[in-house]
Amino acid sequence: MNGAHDCGGMMGFGPVAREENEPVFHAPWEARMFALMSAVGDVGGWTLDEDRSACESMRPGDYINTSYYEHWLHGAETLLQKHGLATLDEIRSGRAATPARPVTPTSAAAVWPAVTAHGSYQRKASVPARFRPGDMIRTRNIHPETHTRLPRYLRGQVGEVIASHGAHVFPDSNARGGGENPQWLYTIRFKASDIWGRESRDLIHADLWEPYLEAR
Repeated sequence: MNGAHDCGGMMGFGPVAREENEPVFHAPWEARMFALMSAVGDVGGWTLDEDRSACESMRPGDYINTSYYEHWLHGAETLLQKHGLATLDEIRSGRAATPARPVTPTSAAAVWPAVTAHGSYQRKASVPARFRPGDMIRTRNIHPETHTRLPRYLRGQVGEVIASHGAHVFPDSNARGGGENPQWLYTIRFKASDIWGRESRDLIHADLWEPYLEAR
């Protein structure tokens, strides 16, 4: 999806303002939003990729004028409706109009261990890797209307495979309910001069899934 979230290489936003001693949350409601999304996601049964896709689905003008946790709020409202946990009227009123889905609440003591538990998106590969370190590739020039992790500024670019990380959950499929569909994941090295069109000795490294790549 070519949304406002994918702004790599775009101009006009000004410098990134670094906040000294930035707090974890800037307001109490942000902490509540973090807790709500963490808890409701388990009840709703959606994946991290579906969560990210819902946050990115905001109208572009709204996305660039709202904060990080406002994106989370939009994602939560979208997924609550999609998965039948709340209607738009219920969200707007803050009151349930239908019986709640029965769930067993997570104890307060179990929340932090659950949030910080180690997890992995690595899966068993079903086919051999198509590429190996040292191979030259070109990224595909795709513009899907659904979620993707291939940034616009890297599409149609030539790069070199420098590492293979095994098969991992493919976010493009997982975000739209198509299952994990594990795909090989590689680190690709690009020359910044090729990407930005001006002299530079910098290099860009990006972890990209095999369906994003073509042999050069």
